[in-house]
Amino acid sequence: MNAQKLSKRLEKVASFVPENTIVADIGSDHAYLPCYLVLNHIATKVIAGEVVKGPYESACHEVKQEGLQNQITVRLADGLQAIEQEDHITVITIAGMGGPLIASILEKDVKRLTGVKRLILQPNIHAIAIREWAVQRNWKIIDESILKEDGKIYEILVLEPGRQLLSAEALLLGPVLMQQQNDVFKEKWNHEIEQWQTILKALEKADQSEEIIEKQKLLEQRIKMVKEILQ
Repeated sequence: MNAQKLSKRLEKVASFVPENTIVADIGSDHAYLPCYLVLNHIATKVIAGEVVKGPYESACHEVKQEGLQNQITVRLADGLQAIEQEDHITVITIAGMGGPLIASILEKDVKRLTGVKRLILQPNIHAIAIREWAVQRNWKIIDESILKEDGKIYEILVLEPGRQLLSAEALLLGPVLMQQQNDVFKEKWNHEIEQWQTILKALEKADQSEEIIEKQKLLEQRIKMVKEILQ
């Protein structure tokens, strides 16, 4: 992977970025995505934010190597603290972290989202945390994607400002993904059901405390719910 050729996962993230936008890529790592967006005339300017010094230096090196210092600014900062009001950011991308971490990054500096028109978020796990945050903070899921790369399954969520109520099914599975139900979606959730059933069997052998009984109920509800959606 490099600035010219992204991974399948990041290429999909890039496909959701509207043209002529000012983007902030939070947790930018090597800044491959920012470079790609500028090289392909999708973004006019990009802020690449990175909290860890090593990846920050890698991002600086990549931007310099591509000769894009005038259009890409790399900043060493924690989460959304990489962006300022005068940047006029319209799109934020956050990819390659857990869903709860992405949600906490957004919540920690929620005021910095003022003026942002789109969030493109790619959680590695627990996308439900982002959907729950979106409902609470009045962000609407306008699109979703699910794909498999190198044996791992990734979900991508596209949010824009707006109120949205989601059912328990939509929070867990994704309102768009559960309508589309592609092969990767089915593979993911059939695998989840298998894992939940394995956990249930183990819980049946454990001492039946109140906590264990509650966990069993939750798993049984989820298994039933997901099976019904997949049918």
